[in-house]
Amino acid sequence: MATFLFDSIVFGPVRSRRLGVSLGVNLLPTDSKVCSFDCIYCECGWTQSMASGNLPTRDNVRRALDKKLAEMQFKGDDLDVITFAGNGEPTLHPEFAGIIDDTISIRNSYFPNARIAVLSNSTMIHRSDVISALNKVDQNILKLDSAFDHTIQLLNKPMMKFDVKSLVEQLTQFKGNLIIQTLFVKGTINNQVVDNTTPDEIGAWLKLIDEIKPREVMVYTIARDTPAQDLKKIPIVELSSIAMRVEQLGIPVQVSS
Repeated sequence: MATFLFDSIVFGPVRSRRLGVSLGVNLLPTDSKVCSFDCIYCECGWTQSMASGNLPTRDNVRRALDKKLAEMQFKGDDLDVITFAGNGEPTLHPEFAGIIDDTISIRNSYFPNARIAVLSNSTMIHRSDVISALNKVDQNILKLDSAFDHTIQLLNKPMMKFDVKSLVEQLTQFKGNLIIQTLFVKGTINNQVVDNTTPDEIGAWLKLIDEIKPREVMVYTIARDTPAQDLKKIPIVELSSIAMRVEQLGIPVQVSS
């Protein structure tokens, strides 16, 4: 299937199914994906490297965002959120923390009511500067696709040392100041079945959600082309059933299909 890369530092705004009118910020190269995961469902395709070469500088990001927000304010455009996403994992950028500080300042100048969101795969939250920066944004959205290491290996294909137990310990450091995002999908990859919607998967995942106690959970499924060919979208009724069980824990849930 066809996948795509974002070809600029700032892109959009677009209407996000989860976040509203969103202006995207890409801290990775515009010609390749740089990530610490190689998720089989990623709309940007397969990961070529997690090395952070050829990245936009902090100053380039600041100037590009300032220019775009000034243009949008002048035209009277709406803006709900500035979203760090793009061609891979934004927290891999060595100046991520400083860029967040710049973004907060620029946002306050042009669209003070707009939120700042970061979509992260959670792999860099062992770094104190990343934790500090994520605690400053309005929507700190961190990935947890399964409670089982073997499923993470199939689904997310980490390109670094990674285990769920350590991840959960790091996620609890936010003391609830986070949103957990989980993409549910089923299919096959390299002749192996992958399915994070089984009763065992959902039961174990719910236990971790209860342990982490995020302020919100986002459950969703694939909506665009994926690099792996044999993946199936999860029906909205099934996602809603999962969401209902999260709500029983007293945690708000957003469902997207």
